[in-house]
Amino acid sequence: MTIGIIISAYNNPAWLNKALYGYTRQSVMADEVIVADDGSTIETREIVDLYRDRLPIRHVWQEDKGFRKATILNKAVKESTADYLIFTDQDCVPRGDFVATHRALAEEGRYLSGGCFKLSRRVSGLLTEEDIASGRAFGAEWLRRQGQPWTYKMMKLVRNALFARVMNVVTPRAPTFNGCNSSCWRKDAIAVNGYDERMRYGGQDREFGLRLQNNGIRPRQIAYSAIVLHLDHDRPYKNEETIRKNRVIIGETEATKRVWAQLGIEKESSF
Repeated sequence: MTIGIIISAYNNPAWLNKALYGYTRQSVMADEVIVADDGSTIETREIVDLYRDRLPIRHVWQEDKGFRKATILNKAVKESTADYLIFTDQDCVPRGDFVATHRALAEEGRYLSGGCFKLSRRVSGLLTEEDIASGRAFGAEWLRRQGQPWTYKMMKLVRNALFARVMNVVTPRAPTFNGCNSSCWRKDAIAVNGYDERMRYGGQDREFGLRLQNNGIRPRQIAYSAIVLHLDHDRPYKNEETIRKNRVIIGETEATKRVWAQLGIEKESSF
């Protein structure tokens, strides 16, 4: 099977650069990398251009008309050609086995639910390409020496396959579709008409996962197996009113067992 990475992006070229560099250091390389750009300025395109000789990369862009992540993700899914799609964000730096892990654990009738380890703002800024390439950035002790506060979530960074399998099973965290680190078959994304474009910031990824589940696609927890570092940043687009509206849509999806996005990849299909 072929593997595609879809990376949502908006006006943070420095963080995108670190994330893309991580994809040049994978033990298993992706067959395509699509930067799904929700209206960034030219600096983001310039970062993408830096990687054209190192990654099979494409830049899918739309005009900035506010937070429209669902819309640009649908455009990226439609543009993609890979059999299997990993969804992530510009602020997420993958460990060297990230693509290999998603590939190895992919199976029919499933989507994979990963997570992230959140770095402090200071450590996010300190992270270098050498830190990523050497793998030391993904070690708890190294991060603590840089000033990263210790929390129990550092257990995610323990690189032991047996430990990861056990923790994926016993963790109380429910597997949901998370925009920072989840994957599914492209055909399954198409079957539910992609993301619901009525939704703005807050929960659109989860709602997409619910419709996958309503269509018979079961989630599998891989939070301790597929590791990304989340780089800290501001969220000026966060809006409590849109979050409230999104909760209503999520509630409807749960209650009605809806499968088809009312406004998704296809805009004129019946639902």
